[in-house]
Formats: sequence, C-alpha cells, structure tokens
Amino acid sequence: MITRKRVIRYYLVIIGIFVIAVIILGGNKKINIVTSNVHNVKSVLSTRIVKPEINTVSTKIVTNVRDIKIYGLQKQIQFIGTLTGYGPDCPGCGGHVACWPNPDVRNGNIYYTDKEFGKIRILAADYSIPCGSIIHIKNFKFVPDKEVIGIVLDRGSAIVGLTMDLLYPSEADTVIIGRQRNIEFNILRWGWKQTVK
Repeated sequence: MITRKRVIRYYLVIIGIFVIAVIILGGNKKINIVTSNVHNVKSVLSTRIVKPEINTVSTKIVTNVRDIKIYGLQKQIQFIGTLTGYGPDCPGCGGHVACWPNPDVRNGNIYYTDKEFGKIRILAADYSIPCGSIIHIKNFKFVPDKEVIGIVLDRGSAIVGLTMDLLYPSEADTVIIGRQRNIEFNILRWGWKQTVK
C-alpha cells in the first residue's frame, strides 16, 4: 500500500530532479523558483540560472561599394578589402582629419575616444562609409591574429572602394603595414548614431 508520505517524497524527488536539470541547462542570470507540495504549501526554493539574451547580428557580406551604401543601415556589413597606412605628414595631409570633430593628429595622436567603443584607432575610408562609422579590422598579415577597432574620421583621394587607411604617428611608421590585401572589415556602427543590430 502506497502511503501519503511516499507520494509526497516521490513528488519532491521529481521536483528536485526538475530543478537540478533547469540549473544544469540554464545560463548566467539568476531567477528564483518557488514550488509547492501536494498540500499547496511552499516547500522548495531554488535558484535557476538563465542565459542572458544574445543579440544575434545578421551579417551581410558585400563585395562592392554600391552594396555598402545599400545595406549599411540595415545590417552589419562584412567585406574583404585592402589595408594601408598613412601619417599626418603625408603629401597633401594637413595634420587634421577630415571628419568632425577634426582632431589635430600631428602630435602622434592616432586614437579617438568614442563614447560607445572607448579608445580606438583613426581610419580613413571611402565616402560611401559615413564619418563616425566603427570598423572591426581582422587578420593583419604582419601580426598574426591581430585585430583593431577603428573609427572613420578621415578621407583621402587614394582611399576609394574597399580600401581602409590606418593612421600612424608619421608617414615613416607606415612601412610596417605596407599594402595588405584580403583583410576582413566588419562595420559595427554606421555613422555617428546607428549601431548595427
């Protein structure tokens, strides 16, 4: 004969197994779970861990400037292009970048402090990519697995299409980068205000 205590124990074991499974299969955020026994008395208090919401980004791989303009605001863009370097003392350079807030970069200041992304490198890009855009640059050839986050704050007559120009303290320092092809660029923010989601 099944007794009432056995039934209660059976339900508590089932509830305990359920709670353990929830904890194991969960993630990072804590949520309290309260369960009741067969007499509707709160009997088990446990903590469940839930994974935080992950913002999945759909990336559009593009191969030309026209597609950059079309998809720039809609989704994260990825493209393969060329990376070069320049200094504020390059021929035709005036020492200030072309985009607002037009910092003076003649003092060796190759970084910009962005409210959202922090201290990042200054880049020159094609006019199809708006000023203030944040670019994640991957797979430099001279430093394996090197990655840089940069902000488009400059333009240049030779910087057209799928080419980016990374600012260095002087033109002499750009020897280290040369002209690198097959570099992966990801646009993380389109212009000053639009973070790509």
